[in-house]
Amino acid sequence: MTRYTAIGQQQTLGTRPVATRTTPGDIDQRIWQVIMMIPAGKVATYGDVAGQAGLPGGARRVGRSLSNLPRGTTLPWHRVINAQGRLSLPHGSAAYYAQRERLEAEGVVFQGNGGISMRRYRWCPGEASTR
Repeated sequence: MTRYTAIGQQQTLGTRPVATRTTPGDIDQRIWQVIMMIPAGKVATYGDVAGQAGLPGGARRVGRSLSNLPRGTTLPWHRVINAQGRLSLPHGSAAYYAQRERLEAEGVVFQGNGGISMRRYRWCPGEASTR
């Protein structure tokens, strides 16, 4: 008998296909693994992370995953920004300044308009760092 997952994938355990489910925790793990790969001094958009995690169109899901991180996490969450090259946290908030300070400490330079040059700092998996 053939079984498929909720997203139409077949999984085989031994000689028989077994249905599996993707849980929110599994999705978070995929998102976090991608974020861990972003090198210091580079940034990725929420959409970039979603795409690399196999969640095309899942930028908001990445944001939700990051908003639920525990205090003191070692995940480099600060390297994820919006598609316009800006920080998504409320301007002037403690979290906004924490993210900006962490990026600046890694050598990321903010432009006069508060944005980041995506051409210079955007992470492209597979490319050698040009920093």
